[in-house]
Amino acid sequence: MPTQESTPLLGGSGSTGNGNQGRPNKSFDPIGSTRHLLLGSWINLLLVCVPLSIIADSLHWSAAARFSTSFLAIVPLAKLLGDSTEQLSMKLGQTLGGLLNATFGNAVELIVAIAALVQNELRLVQTSLLGSVLSNLLLVLGMSFFASGFFFYESTFQVTAAQASSSLMTLACITLILPAAYHASESEDAKATIKILVGDGAPDPADASLHGLLLLSRGTSIILLATYLGYLFFQLRTHASLFEAEQNEDEEAEEAAMDQWSAGAWLVIITVITAFCADILVGSIDETAQQWNIPKKFIGLILLPLVGNAAEHVTSVWMACKGKMELTIGVSVGSSIQIAAGMIPLLVLIAWPLNKNLTLFFANFETITLFVSVMLVNLLLQDGRSNYMEGVMLMSLYLVIALSYLV
Repeated sequence: MPTQESTPLLGGSGSTGNGNQGRPNKSFDPIGSTRHLLLGSWINLLLVCVPLSIIADSLHWSAAARFSTSFLAIVPLAKLLGDSTEQLSMKLGQTLGGLLNATFGNAVELIVAIAALVQNELRLVQTSLLGSVLSNLLLVLGMSFFASGFFFYESTFQVTAAQASSSLMTLACITLILPAAYHASESEDAKATIKILVGDGAPDPADASLHGLLLLSRGTSIILLATYLGYLFFQLRTHASLFEAEQNEDEEAEEAAMDQWSAGAWLVIITVITAFCADILVGSIDETAQQWNIPKKFIGLILLPLVGNAAEHVTSVWMACKGKMELTIGVSVGSSIQIAAGMIPLLVLIAWPLNKNLTLFFANFETITLFVSVMLVNLLLQDGRSNYMEGVMLMSLYLVIALSYLV
């Protein structure tokens, strides 16, 4: 089984390690913790857009103004959410810390999706979550492979862990293909068939296959969620060593800069603020798409995931530049798994008691897009090695998908 052995090009080390064990607890320091969180990055300057978005919504400004301010507000909120989660996870040990990251790593995407679900924007729920999967698999992982190529001729990672992750991602992809196949087989007349081929491809209440799709989607969601919980147990408990990078003895353990109570409090505060901004953002998408003449699917599939994945994007590329490919794959592929195998089925089940007809059936083009993306990622991960050219391939496919939705 390959271990982390990266060949340096520009110097540096291919060392890895989490450094999360055995740290002394930082004393309660809310002022110092807040200073570290809010002044830690220039991106936090965009926090001025948070009150602006609330003002824009209260004063009923134009949809474009509400969309722009709330869109920019979520960028630093996603970064702060990731930072506070990381600081809190340092105090909880590797197992609980990993579970916390799994829970809050995609909090922005979940908040946006729930806001869309409450407003009955079911197609926006689907496209935003699918866009997050594609963004993590293609753009985040592709840019990480490409960035590592500036420092290492070739990087290696644990094949067994990567294959386990990609296999679960493939399973999640298959569960989205089967409802599409069921819908096609249950189409009763030529008009419905034409609608599938040339239209949106999403079932409506008058669609004869909707009842069966709901039963299939809800049952599949329960099975998929149970499988994802089993994967978490596999990753965090029984086979945790497969997902850990090899630690370099010369590498100093990173110490938390925030105390756990302050980190936890800020985690709750940022989540609530993000929920308000997400609600404003979702409510302005329809009018903004019309005013700017931008396809609504492009906003849901491309623009929203770029905001939600900002924290993962920075973390993944930074870890790749340091040669920590296990952590890079854990962030990018692991985040995609959380959405496809955890978040999407969870939202289907949440929509059930709310009488929302959310299913696992995506439009045909979206299903094909996800399938080819997962297939390419599986091909590139199966040898346990990465280089900058593989990153170029992943980014190229993402750009082609973005262009197809723009036109």
